[in-house]
Amino acid sequence: MSRCWAEAVDVRISAVGTAERSAAALIEPASATVREHVGRYIWATGDTTWSGAIGSRLDELGWTLALAEFATGVTIIATRDPAHPGVARYVGFTANSFNSVSLDPPLVSWCLSRDANTLPAFEQCERYAISVLSVDQAGIARRFAGTHADRFEGVPFRLGWADAPLIDGAVAWFECRHFSRQPTGDHTLFVGEVVRCARAQGAGLVFHHGRFGSVTPTD
Repeated sequence: MSRCWAEAVDVRISAVGTAERSAAALIEPASATVREHVGRYIWATGDTTWSGAIGSRLDELGWTLALAEFATGVTIIATRDPAHPGVARYVGFTANSFNSVSLDPPLVSWCLSRDANTLPAFEQCERYAISVLSVDQAGIARRFAGTHADRFEGVPFRLGWADAPLIDGAVAWFECRHFSRQPTGDHTLFVGEVVRCARAQGAGLVFHHGRFGSVTPTD
């Protein structure tokens, strides 16, 4: 089970700073029931430790909480909606499953729930763009994890080689062509070949234990 963003799962999380808001869960357990218990348990108790017998629902929650110890960056993965050819309409979602795979050829991977309503668009597209969000873009991360009819409304972006949105203000961008796709458990694993990439100065957004934050160097 991957640690992908679950679309439209309402759990309390904290933004960079002090404001606490409602947003989609960054950690996606295998079932809606467990997703609900994860959010309610952490929000009510602040406790991030849990253990249970193997195979039990409590063990599944403990597994999810253990995964939450792994801090990640936060990205927006976007493409043109193939269901509306000739119309500038795009689909995108928030993901923290992004990772590097290979240097030669340059490959990256990410995954998406097989229940996600954006999955058909990404299964059909040949190109897409990945924007690595900056520390001040937690609001954009929440927006693309929500259920807005048009997640791009009010979000500044530009189009590049992939003809897909590159989010302004991000710290890095990767434009990819489709390389491979494989159903894997309750997700689909995508691998993209990077055709173009760029970076900007700034700090990247981090997600850890249900909270957005930034990296503080230790050396």
